[in-house]
Formats: sequence, structure tokens, C-alpha cells
Amino acid sequence: MAWCRKKAPSVTEPSKLRLALFQPDIPQNLGANLRLAACLGVAVDIIEPCGFPLTDRALRRTAMDYGENVEISRHSGWSAFRELQLKSRARLILFTTRGSIRLDMHAFQHGDILLFGRESAGVPDEVHAAADSRVAIPLASGARSLNVAISAGIALWEALGQTGQLPAR
Repeated sequence: MAWCRKKAPSVTEPSKLRLALFQPDIPQNLGANLRLAACLGVAVDIIEPCGFPLTDRALRRTAMDYGENVEISRHSGWSAFRELQLKSRARLILFTTRGSIRLDMHAFQHGDILLFGRESAGVPDEVHAAADSRVAIPLASGARSLNVAISAGIALWEALGQTGQLPAR
């Protein structure tokens, strides 16, 4: 699967939502997010370094053949990603347990980048500070957090619905 090889970031339709993953720790979750993105027609930004070697073998089981159907841009680090994000003028929407806005209260816009942190540690303060919005998915009392792939699915569905970008069927 050649899609795992490092690709230069590409320019996509500015109105399309994007899913960004900050230094993913768990290959199965990255694979699940790639499958999610392929099924919903969303491009993915992977902000490295990952907590595992980003290889075909690491992703084959969970992404299956879906990885070939998603646009993937790999970024060598936060600064490389941030530079491109600022040039594109896309809003950066961080999903975090420390979010100040509930998912159902946030107004998504065309071109937003939905950013999710590492499974083990979220994102550093520098990334929190850079976000245009910090959004939380409400959970039942006593629950700490959702799996990153589940969170991304919930968030993408809401954002795509609000912006009229849900798949036709």
C-alpha cells in the first residue's frame, strides 16, 4: 500500500473539512481514522512523529483497503503543519477533554480542520493555544474520555452535517 509512504501536503478544496491527527500513538486507531475519513470523504493530516513506525504493516489490519481511498498529508512536525494551516487560513478546531465549547454548541464552517491529540497525552499547551476553538464531546458523569477514533467519528458527523457535506447515501 503505497499510501503509507510520506506524501507532500497537497492543496485541496478550501471548503472541505479535514481531519488532523497529532502524533498518533496507536496504529489501530490511526487505521480506524483513515477508514472513517475514506468513508466520509474527508482528507487526513498526520502530524508526526507517530508513536510507532508508520508502515503498511502497522496499518494494514485496521485501515484495510480504505487507506487507498483517502487523501493523506504527512507533516514532519507541528511547525510544518501549522505553517500550512496558517497559509490556508483554515480554522483549527481542537477536540479536547479541556474544551470550553460543547460539540453541539459549536458552529462549524467549511474548511475547518478538526484536530485530535495523542491517545496517551492529548496535545501540548502550545497546540491548545494555537487552536481557534477548543471543543469537548459531553460525556456521562465519571467518564474520562472516548477513544480517538470514536471521538473523530462523532465530531466529523456533526461538522459534516452542519456544513452540508455528509455523504449522499
